[in-house]
Amino acid sequence: MIDRLLTSRIWESLKYFPAVALLGPRQVGKTTLALGIGEAEKALYLDLESERDRAKLALAEDYLWENRRRLVILDEVHRLPGLFPLLRGLIDRMRRENLISGRYLLLGSASPDLLKQSGESLAGRIAYLELSPFGILETGSESENTLWVRGGYPESFLASDEGRSFTWREQFIRTYLERDIPQFGYRISAEMLRRFWGMLAYNQGGILNASQLGRNLGVDVKTVVGYLDLLVDLFLVRRLLPWHTNLKKRLVRSPKVYLRDSGLVHALLRIEDRENLLGHPVVGASYEGFVIESLLEVAGDRAQGFFYRTAGGAEIDLLLQWADQTLWAVEVKRSLTPRPERGFYSACEDLSPARKFIVYPGEERIPLGQGITALPLRDLAQEIYQFS
Repeated sequence: MIDRLLTSRIWESLKYFPAVALLGPRQVGKTTLALGIGEAEKALYLDLESERDRAKLALAEDYLWENRRRLVILDEVHRLPGLFPLLRGLIDRMRRENLISGRYLLLGSASPDLLKQSGESLAGRIAYLELSPFGILETGSESENTLWVRGGYPESFLASDEGRSFTWREQFIRTYLERDIPQFGYRISAEMLRRFWGMLAYNQGGILNASQLGRNLGVDVKTVVGYLDLLVDLFLVRRLLPWHTNLKKRLVRSPKVYLRDSGLVHALLRIEDRENLLGHPVVGASYEGFVIESLLEVAGDRAQGFFYRTAGGAEIDLLLQWADQTLWAVEVKRSLTPRPERGFYSACEDLSPARKFIVYPGEERIPLGQGITALPLRDLAQEIYQFS
């Protein structure tokens, strides 16, 4: 059992909000985490994909009111979107009995309909938390290469060997395309979406060029944007936005696009193990995406992530902006002798970040001058986690 960093935040949110929504992609461990919390709270657990549990909610208002003094966990809550207005009424009734917080823990994959309906019905009554695949602070630095190659989905990361891990990821992709996405109400060709997903994997970390993607797929730009929005909404893809300032610079204004789990990148490209990955053209982009996603997962909603690039070649791979507007600049180098390039120095002159880092796959912290430190991924993840 791997302890999840998000556990403490779930407990904290349950202290202050009547409802907490734990969102994330399929198979990321939401149910396992929720059941651990439920066991400690003697909670009532209902799986809304189970006909038996859905039958208990035939008279949902009466049933949930009878159990109002227990934490109720509703798994796959998107299956019954009509529950949200009912929960609002129950929460307001319970407040009159001084049952103010920790009433409902809702689990679901983040379809736009789920977020829209829950947001409209439970505004001011719900906190949203995102559970990502395993991160570097959860698995440990000794497992960094395994985490990079296999990705952080529990079944993939914990598989007994590379072959089983790769097979699990292939089946995960197929199931998502053929069963899960249609279940959310999207009528999209599974083969077309797989091709699109594969193109994004091949261009991991590239600047979004919707026109080029559309030509390759034989569809228009609007359709490409729709596909991308879907994968972003399901926590499978990240759009990393460019940093905008009032500097008199010609800035790149299109987002970068990353598949959020490196293991899925490798499965889509048929890369089965680390040996094959090291000889593949995507290796540098894969490592960059792995590092960026690892750091953004740790930062959570405490910092916003951007990239910075100008037409003149100034570039920062990841720019973290904290709530107090402090900036941290992060460059990613898959080299044991990391050295920042001229573009990183130029970008730092433009933005004057408070902290400057180079993440590399070594084990030591190395001062590089001009306030720049090269350090392992886990060390920087720990600094971000502890920064307030």
